[in-house]
Amino acid sequence: MSQGTGANQVAGVGGGADDASPSPARALSRLAEILQDPVLPYALPGSTKALSAALSVADQLGDYLLPRLASLDAPLLAVVGGSTGAGKSTLVSSLVGRRVAASSAIRPTTRRPLLLHAPTDAPWFADSRVLGSLPRIRVDEDAPATPASTATARELEIRACSALPAGLALLDAPDVDSVVDDNRDLAATLLASADLWVFVTTAARYADAVPWGHLREAAGRNVVVAVVLDRVPHGAAAEVEADLRRRLDEAGLDGAPLFTVGETVLGPDGLLSEPMVAPLRQWLEHLAADAAARRGVALRTLVGAAGSALTRLEAVARALAEQERERERLDELAAGAHADAAARVDAATEDGLMLRGEVLARWQELVGTGELLRGLEAQVGRWRDRLVAAVRGRPAPAVRVEEAIESSLATLLVAEAQRAGVDTERAWRRQASGQDALDAALARLPEAHDLQERAVLLTRGWQRAVLDMVRQEGAGKRLTARLLSLGVNAVGVALMVVVFAHTGGLTGGELGIAGGTAVVAQRLLEAVFGDQAMRSLAQRSRADLARRTHEFFAHQQAVFHTSLAIARPASEQLRAAIGRARAALASTQLAPEEMGRHGGHP
Repeated sequence: MSQGTGANQVAGVGGGADDASPSPARALSRLAEILQDPVLPYALPGSTKALSAALSVADQLGDYLLPRLASLDAPLLAVVGGSTGAGKSTLVSSLVGRRVAASSAIRPTTRRPLLLHAPTDAPWFADSRVLGSLPRIRVDEDAPATPASTATARELEIRACSALPAGLALLDAPDVDSVVDDNRDLAATLLASADLWVFVTTAARYADAVPWGHLREAAGRNVVVAVVLDRVPHGAAAEVEADLRRRLDEAGLDGAPLFTVGETVLGPDGLLSEPMVAPLRQWLEHLAADAAARRGVALRTLVGAAGSALTRLEAVARALAEQERERERLDELAAGAHADAAARVDAATEDGLMLRGEVLARWQELVGTGELLRGLEAQVGRWRDRLVAAVRGRPAPAVRVEEAIESSLATLLVAEAQRAGVDTERAWRRQASGQDALDAALARLPEAHDLQERAVLLTRGWQRAVLDMVRQEGAGKRLTARLLSLGVNAVGVALMVVVFAHTGGLTGGELGIAGGTAVVAQRLLEAVFGDQAMRSLAQRSRADLARRTHEFFAHQQAVFHTSLAIARPASEQLRAAIGRARAALASTQLAPEEMGRHGGHP
């Protein structure tokens, strides 16, 4: 397709999408790229509207703004739209003098939109430059009008029409107030791609709310609009025209030409008489014949549409920022629930809670009770001898203590992980914004047996690390001998007991207050390693257990984190692209004085 000579005047050359001052075409192309497949995943107020706006602007960029920037000399696209039953199809057919668009008394009259162009303008519509989001069907000029069907196809019918002058194309659009949602959506898409609107209403329906929403939008976009007031009863024209003109003025369309078509009997061919449509035809032909006027209309509508689109996108950027904040809130709720769980495990493994029940019973079984707990300061040697005898005679007690610790700690970890999961679920349900994320997370949460397996692996890994610390600390000959005499497992178990019995760090006489048995473990470690080394071993073991515990909960927290969808595009990315587009448009020759020179209503 050939390019119009005005393309470079607006689109500019040079400069990349991320340049400080890209051309309008590059800046808007970057916006179109950013708006591909937008996602607003959280159910927040206004999110549905924002997503619809993002999709609508993306379509408008591809269907109208970018193609028009690239070819300012292309024919004007006049979209004929309006209310249900206003007579749009009859008007289009009457303007070209033959039945090209089917009309019907059944509402809605549903068929694919029809685009008519002069035969010499065919190259402009040979590809998807215009309305590229719609599939196109080319129909022979002499083919009969496409009949109405049960549904409006979301595709574009294109046919040449010798009655149209070069430089003008007419597009018959569905009803803006159709009872069919798809019709209304398609009508809005087509109107957003128009260089000018021919808005058709009737004397009975000109005050309806829906059409006026579109007319106010057109005024906000500075679109050139012509209004056709159809089916005006005899003698009522002056009164109805005055009221309609007042409403147009209030809507910001005080310069819009108004064409009145009185109530009449259609001719044998089902068309309006020539005098009825001649004023509108002449107005359209004047625009088409005057290249300067045509360019003025295109520039005026283009800049207005671009400005309106950027304003709509600013609202989308705000909605995206709120989506990002909501994701952060949900993520923080999950992180908080799992941090609380880790803190509860930390507390339970520091305050002596782990030395109750089975663990305490197995420890006492290992070291003995009764007279062993009397005269603590004087009998450290005797404890060691007793422990040596116990270990040599039957090594099983140390193993049983390890197993009891493993079972108790794993049970605690699983219970707290499940509690964290439930707490997160409740918090997310209260937010009521991320049901999809919650469903995805709950489907991926580990089952109880998987949690149990991971918790056991964690506990065993920590116990092995404790034993490795004991071996490394006892690498000297004298310590090795002592360890061999006591057994690495027994000393390691003693270190675990000290870790579980200690609160707030190892400090003097406060060490190991979890019954007299914890003091036995302390004194044993002091006898083997000395006071300072014992303190260091306990601190390192404590830190290693805390690290593993936090990793355990972080693994489950990650399930919630990765289930949180990321809104697209990023709000800051979109804001930056909007800013570049505004700057690019402001720095071009799309100046207000040039728009006003030929963009007004002749």
